[in-house]
Amino acid sequence: MKSISTIIIGAGQAGLAMSYCLQQRGVPHVVLERGKVANSWASERWDSLRLLTPNWQSRLPGCAYSGSNPDGFMDMAGVVRFLGGYAAAIAAPVEEQTTVTSVSRLGDGYRVMTDKGIWACRNLVLASGACNRAHVPACAAALPEHITQLSPLDYRNPSQLRAGGVLIVGASATGVQLASEIRAAGHPVTLAAGQHIRMPRHYRGRDIQWWMDRSRLLATTTGEIDDLARARAVPSLQLVGDRDAQFLDLNALQRAGVEVVGRLADIRDGEALFSGGLANASTLSDLKMNRALAAFDIWADQAGTDGLAPPERFPATEVPASPTLRLDLARRQISTVIWATGFRPDFSWLHLPVFDRKGRLGHSDGRVAPGLYVLGLPFLRTRKSSLIDGVGADAAALADHLVQSTGRQAA
Repeated sequence: MKSISTIIIGAGQAGLAMSYCLQQRGVPHVVLERGKVANSWASERWDSLRLLTPNWQSRLPGCAYSGSNPDGFMDMAGVVRFLGGYAAAIAAPVEEQTTVTSVSRLGDGYRVMTDKGIWACRNLVLASGACNRAHVPACAAALPEHITQLSPLDYRNPSQLRAGGVLIVGASATGVQLASEIRAAGHPVTLAAGQHIRMPRHYRGRDIQWWMDRSRLLATTTGEIDDLARARAVPSLQLVGDRDAQFLDLNALQRAGVEVVGRLADIRDGEALFSGGLANASTLSDLKMNRALAAFDIWADQAGTDGLAPPERFPATEVPASPTLRLDLARRQISTVIWATGFRPDFSWLHLPVFDRKGRLGHSDGRVAPGLYVLGLPFLRTRKSSLIDGVGADAAALADHLVQSTGRQAA
């Protein structure tokens, strides 16, 4: 058994940011990674995916984007290069191709079992990501066997799809991007849209992320939120990493020939059944968008920001007068269903009493238990905690807490 002060599980942006912060504080540590650095970005994303945040927002502790296209959007190969370069620049002590199989208590620390041996540590940082498993609803089991089911972690490009129609369930960023791409490839596409948030790529001449960053909306802390569980479950904005795509919303998809229906309620006897609440969900989405844009206008006036275009508002989401409520999968020749219904972290190897009754990891701003921390989850400490740009501040705060707690224990 090898021993070290601190172990970090995961060598994505969260694990690497934590490694930098621990180095700065003189804490011996190792980073265990099941694949290579940035493994999830390299192997679990579809081919055309780009970050939803502009390149200038790719900031990690001690590092910021310095390329020639700050307003562009990195593709997955670019993200892998960026994180790989960061790992090399900070000389992160990463042990690649090392899969963690079990974590349990060991005295006042932790035993970490891997396929390469056993480690003991006083402190453990869970930085394995928030999108390890696709969330698939229980009704998926009722789909006919001849229909292929995919999650966004399985999907790569339209060429892997069989001929026929595609039902995409979920209309957040992932769902609308896949619907657009697959429809452009010639497949009939039906998109089941539940709760979603519409947002323009640009507003008043600036990227929407500029507004959220400068107005400090992204810096909102957990202490400023009344319903934290609800905030952590907010769907991703309907955006795509493309400066030319002002909207990738339900209006744009319908113009492209995508049929939009309500939230998937059930699958029964070869039929997909949809909620009749599409109009209400779309109205609520428009309301949230306009409320955010109005808040940005107020901030810009108070801050005296120059060089902005005038305030603007956008046409409402159009929905069919009588949207489809029942879809006969065979008659419509649906050959593939893609579950764009969200993601979950995978802590199946964490054998500790740190989960709530719904199986969610309990934590307070990233502090799970004595010597146990988590990074990279949605709204961990702030609204931007799950972004590349947000994980650095979280890592610094948790590294400070780790050092202080270890010092108190040693004393």
